[in-house]
Amino acid sequence: MKNVKTELSVALIASNEEINLPKCLDSLDGIAEEIILVHNDCVDKTLEVAREYGVKCFEEKWHGHRDQKNIALSKADKPWVLCLDADERISPALLASIQSLLQRDPADEADGFSFKRKSFFLGRWIRHGDWYPDRKVRLIRNGMGTWKGSREHDKLHVEGKVGVLEGDLLHFSYPTMNSFISKIVYFSDIYLQRQLDAGSKWRLSHVLFRPIWRFIRAYFLRFGFLDGFPGLFIAVSTAFAAFFKHSRLYERNGFAQSETPDTFDSTRG
Repeated sequence: MKNVKTELSVALIASNEEINLPKCLDSLDGIAEEIILVHNDCVDKTLEVAREYGVKCFEEKWHGHRDQKNIALSKADKPWVLCLDADERISPALLASIQSLLQRDPADEADGFSFKRKSFFLGRWIRHGDWYPDRKVRLIRNGMGTWKGSREHDKLHVEGKVGVLEGDLLHFSYPTMNSFISKIVYFSDIYLQRQLDAGSKWRLSHVLFRPIWRFIRAYFLRFGFLDGFPGLFIAVSTAFAAFFKHSRLYERNGFAQSETPDTFDSTRG
């Protein structure tokens, strides 16, 4: 084995993450030579926290998740880059895997590495359904990867071979049920705009069948029922999210405006 200490950058984006950011940074346990934070519209102590940890901070207007992450990635100077969200943390097992990898020469093995992401929700770790193993590529050789996909569903694409690391990336995106439901609305807005830009038409089949499929896949085929009530809540909410986002075009295409309050006849049955 080569005795090589490979230099690592961490690329983060954040807005008002003073609660999550310290735990994210603590989980890195000194493996990063530099930490990049691209932030926007912060009104809390996010920047104070970041500077206490020696993070390099860059303010940018909001460009959407995918493009904001590419901006952060472009500012990394080290040969390897670990891309994280502020509500994510490195588990001890994943930290050990990364440390072991960095003592070798990662380029001898791959140009990027993936690992599982595990989410905490309603007081427990979710280990089944659509949420786990939720494998993510997050560690790449600098210059060999780009964030692609849609603005609401980004994915780090690697130009080369992708290896696998043991250990979980820990995810704390939904502290409450309300936070989960609010993100359904937020992401449906982005999806609606993408449909409008593409000139898509509303389809009843999408509204009927896609939610049913999402529930069956998450709860039964991927064993979401083994996560107890949180697994049921996730499966039902995910199905509703599909129903809601595919219904939005019905309203925007004018079907819901066929009768306005000025012309509606309340005497009709």
